[in-house]
Amino acid sequence: MTERIPLFPLGTVLFPGLVLPLHVFEERYRLLMRDLLERPEPRRLGIVAAEPGHDAAGPGGPRPAEVGCVAEVHGAHARPDGRYDIVTVGGGRFRVKELDRTLPYLRAEVEMLPEEPGAAAGPMAELVRPLFERYRQRLAAVGAETAEPLDLPGDPLRLSYLIASAVVLDGPDKQRLLEAEDATLRLRAERELLLRENRLLGTFSTVPAGPFLETGVGLN
Repeated sequence: MTERIPLFPLGTVLFPGLVLPLHVFEERYRLLMRDLLERPEPRRLGIVAAEPGHDAAGPGGPRPAEVGCVAEVHGAHARPDGRYDIVTVGGGRFRVKELDRTLPYLRAEVEMLPEEPGAAAGPMAELVRPLFERYRQRLAAVGAETAEPLDLPGDPLRLSYLIASAVVLDGPDKQRLLEAEDATLRLRAERELLLRENRLLGTFSTVPAGPFLETGVGLN
């Protein structure tokens, strides 16, 4: 079953269950928000990763990522100058089936994707937890994160999305985690990524500051 939703291309990846605040200032996305707020709740749009530096919604623009995440609008504040500050929460993942470029902003027919734990989600989660805790400790050691304890969810699916959001990775790695078919496969990929990142953090005494400044996603 498919549905049509507006798309909001971003240079970041939203994961289910995570909070993402957005500042809407471009005219086409102001129009998107005006159209969206005229509809009854729930108000939903799709967050899709887009190639940096390109106009993904313009004529002939590059195709956004095939898999994205529904963003459910939980709060919207309209500024006097027409901009919007909104708070969204990641809902389900979707696959883009067909793009519609007839409006100033993108719309798409999307198919919602199932959320499955996989065959060995529990055991895999127990392997990943200590790696993630070590990763956070090493970030704290180089001043990139506080060392305050984090209450990790017991559910492997929620854990897989929290780790995917929290680990500082390039866009393609984030997108690959979003696209994983189930929590087991996502956790397995996170295990390999955390092993790599922990080796790097153990070797270098500093990390680039830039990636830490762009985060705005929190667990809902």
